[in-house]
Amino acid sequence: MLAIIRKEINAFFSSPVGYLVIALFLIANGLFLWIIPGEYNILDSEFADLSPFFELAPWILLFLIPAVTMRSFSEEFKMGTIEILQTKPMKSIQIVLGKYFGAVILILISILPSLIYLYTIGQLGTTINNFDSGVIIGSYIGLTFLIFTYTAIGIFASTLSNNQIIAFLIGVCISFILYFGFGFIASINTNLLFIESFGIQDHFKSVARGILDTRDILYFICISLFFIIVTTYKLERK
Repeated sequence: MLAIIRKEINAFFSSPVGYLVIALFLIANGLFLWIIPGEYNILDSEFADLSPFFELAPWILLFLIPAVTMRSFSEEFKMGTIEILQTKPMKSIQIVLGKYFGAVILILISILPSLIYLYTIGQLGTTINNFDSGVIIGSYIGLTFLIFTYTAIGIFASTLSNNQIIAFLIGVCISFILYFGFGFIASINTNLLFIESFGIQDHFKSVARGILDTRDILYFICISLFFIIVTTYKLERK
């Protein structure tokens, strides 16, 4: 499994695609937070707060993670290398987990430079570094759980087609529905407010407030495990 993780990371950074993904994440965030006028612009709000970043990140990761994971299995199927991979002394679940953790590590590396934003707002405040560290830590933990979940969905989507673009679109659609779909249904029908708790957004917001509720943690773990198990099943059928 470790060999697959190393292979995924090496493949990511041995091509311009890896650096392009990281650059796009930082540029997209940077434009909305510091350049483009609007509700997410920190300078326009005149309040040194990183909450706009954590509101934007789920949207950007919604596209970024499927772009990273779309080649995980679809390329293996297209090139026929999946048969070679399955001849290795590994179980299907080990192959899936290798691909999964390889992608997770890549995405976590991509968001590390965002710590620069934390330093920046610390310097912009009337009092240096006067921000709620508990909320910041909780938001990054929530973002990490979100990455785990989006990546599991993206890996699963990559088993559904030999075409990377189709795998990307499927990953985006599933992630979008699970993140925003339940909240949208609850917003248009007050009798269905309970359904909001089935969506990713409700649990992400809870963790981002600095509240580490066991129910939220179990939710992210269960969703991630579900897609990993289904991916393993699809791989074995292939």
